Amino acid sequence: MTHDLASPELVIRAKQLEQQAIFDKTMSNPPLVSVIMPFLNPGKYIKAAIESVFAQTYENWELLLIDDGSTDISTQIALNYAEHYPNQVRYLEHEGHQNRGASATRNLGIFKAQGDYLALLDADDIWLTQKLAKQVAILTALPEVAMVYNSTLMWYSWTGNPQDIQYDRQRQLGVRPNSSIEPPTLLTLLLKNEAETPGTCSILVRREIVNEVGGFEESFRAMYDDQVFLAKIWLKASVFVESGYWDRYRQHPTSTCHVAEAMGEYNPLGQPNSSHLAFLKWLEQYLVTQNIQEQEVWDALKAALAAYQQPDSSEISKPFLQSGKFMNQTFKSIVKQILPAAFQNKLRAQWQGSQYCPPPGEVQFGNLRRTTPISRNFGYDRGSPVDRYYIERFLTLQAAHIQGRVLEVGDRDYTLKFGGDRVTHSDVLHITDDNPEATIVADLAANPTSIPSDAFDCIVLTQTMQMIYDVRAAVQTVYRILKPGGVALVTLPGVSYVSVDRWKDYWHWAFTTLSTAKLFEEVFPQQNLQIESYGNVLSTTAFLQGMAAEELQVSELDYQDPNYLLIITVIAIKPE
Repeated sequence: MTHDLASPELVIRAKQLEQQAIFDKTMSNPPLVSVIMPFLNPGKYIKAAIESVFAQTYENWELLLIDDGSTDISTQIALNYAEHYPNQVRYLEHEGHQNRGASATRNLGIFKAQGDYLALLDADDIWLTQKLAKQVAILTALPEVAMVYNSTLMWYSWTGNPQDIQYDRQRQLGVRPNSSIEPPTLLTLLLKNEAETPGTCSILVRREIVNEVGGFEESFRAMYDDQVFLAKIWLKASVFVESGYWDRYRQHPTSTCHVAEAMGEYNPLGQPNSSHLAFLKWLEQYLVTQNIQEQEVWDALKAALAAYQQPDSSEISKPFLQSGKFMNQTFKSIVKQILPAAFQNKLRAQWQGSQYCPPPGEVQFGNLRRTTPISRNFGYDRGSPVDRYYIERFLTLQAAHIQGRVLEVGDRDYTLKFGGDRVTHSDVLHITDDNPEATIVADLAANPTSIPSDAFDCIVLTQTMQMIYDVRAAVQTVYRILKPGGVALVTLPGVSYVSVDRWKDYWHWAFTTLSTAKLFEEVFPQQNLQIESYGNVLSTTAFLQGMAAEELQVSELDYQDPNYLLIITVIAIKPE
């Protein structure tokens, strides 16, 4: 069950876009999509990338395979596809089979493309089957928008190693999802490191705007080529940011980013590095030549450049290191004698970071000194709810279980998002008959005969148990309707505030990992249960204040403190 506290206009708009995403194949003139796939020695990965294009439910596309001087089997694989599918696949290369870099290679594909829309897919990534259908529908419905992109799954679990699933995560959008963003907001957020760069595999863009900005900058052969391209578009055009994810960005040690990181030319955590500085210097010159006046962009750029204008701390520190303990003690003594106590506390806070505990009276509440929350809409009016970040993280890690016949409560959003083609039949359970998506109207606690026994391969039960007074009966029903070997994926609230919508009259419970374990162990064997919690004091505070996940850093969200139970998750497997 999802929170339904977004504004009516946003809900209607989202529903309209969702309906349009199931693209009408009978439309009189579906636009052609040109898929641009550059490659340089991707080896075996390229075949999976190509097959993910052929698997698209939207069929009016052409695939341009642009060889950047490969010396492995990928050249022959690309040639074979072009030979077998000449009406849809073309093979391109630079003169003399040269290696000219990612930007020049993409530009060659763009120059040869015939479609109105351009989609980018690197040869080691893949798309989910509805990627083009979803995004073509959005661009068709919103002619004022030049580009659409969504979150991307950072895909570690492609290895098949169960241990790698825990590293899978979605990139943070940094903005309110399912909305159009005007320039230069996205570029400003990128410079401030408040939003992650969208994966190139998540982008669908009108060819007209790409031609207008001149495509990719060929001086950027590898790193930051996509940020340069995006910056040019984000300064000129509206962009629609969609909430779903339809692509997987394969993480492997031979990728361009990993190689650059190993060589010290790139840092994924935003630490100063030569590639980032080259991008900032280029952007500074570009803003001048394009006569960009927006102060917010210039301020963000200057702040980003400031990190590279500090003196070399290693050189400064040498004489102090030589003095060692004596200098350290002397400095502390001077600070105590000269600086006021309040300023000393500020210095300690800077030195010690999150380990610093301010003395009584020195805690700075700032915007949080209030007796009412910032928002009562669970964060929907500011971005994505914090609890949904954890819920979707959990479902991402357990996506393989969402298959076969699946039952979800309230809607089928998570079934489609995380189950995809693995789902053969989708049912929606709702307690009242006013939900048009419901295929089953019943109360889990009443052990209804309208829900068949041994029927479901998977049950997705998110944020629902707190609405049911007789939770024991509900768990017994879940057990009964699962197939032998079936899996229930359940999330429950720990620390929460009560919703203010119609569900407030149903809200009975909050849970802990202990109470959850005892509840489910009454029905499921203990060895068939896996119960965990998500949250920490910061994310829990943000959630209670109605802040959005995008307002926290990923590292702040991902830190887990078992004493702050924002969300509790359950994997419950019915014995064979």
